[in-house]
Formats: sequence, C-alpha cells, structure tokens
Amino acid sequence: MEQTHALGRRKAAVARVYIVAGKGNITINGRDLQDYFKEDSLRYIVNQPLVLTQAEGQFDIKVTIVGGGIKGQAEAIRLGIARALCEVDKEAYRSTLKAAGFLTRDPREVERKKPGQPGARRRFQFSKR
Repeated sequence: MEQTHALGRRKAAVARVYIVAGKGNITINGRDLQDYFKEDSLRYIVNQPLVLTQAEGQFDIKVTIVGGGIKGQAEAIRLGIARALCEVDKEAYRSTLKAAGFLTRDPREVERKKPGQPGARRRFQFSKR
C-alpha cells in the first residue's frame, strides 16, 4: 500500500495527515501522540475514527499541523484521519465514518471584531444622558 494523504481543518488549525500500512504509530509534528497531547480526552478524539472502524494498529499515521489551539488541532487531526481512511478503502470505512459525523467539517469560525465596539457582538454601555 502506498502513502495516502488527506487534509483536516477546524477553526484555525490545519492538519495534513499521511497514512501508510504499519503497526499503529501516530506521529504529530515529529513527536509521539502521547507527547503531543497530554490529556486523555484529546488523544481519545484523535483515535476515534480508528476505534470506530477497528483499524487500530493497522496504519502508521504521520501528521503535520499548524495553527489553532490544542482542541481545534485534535479535531482537525480527527477529520484528516477519517478522510484518509476513506481514501484507503471507501466501501469499508465511509458509511460508518459518515454515520458518526467524522467526515463533516465543522464550519464554525471566530467572528471578527467590529470597529467602534469592544468585541464581535458586544457593545459599549449605552448612556442616554
């Protein structure tokens, strides 16, 4: 099996995921998964597509990620892994990943700050007199 790649995005995070047959190693920006994500919940998010499709230990995954915070990065990696698994074998993985909602990109972004007010929606206190 040759190397397959996919792109995952969430908020300001962009993850490039490269997947190849292997022993189940996940490397993120040259570091191991346990070193990069200290929290169990974030490691769980990254592993969700593999657990759902019972593909744990079948693929080596290399990820390059830039931007965003740790939660957005974890969710971007999840989307990238799900898309890469679909590239590997559409018939086997696509239906289960789609049913779980892992192939849908979350479109929510931070709304920009507007001039003349302290935030995107917040206004300065109104004074009648």
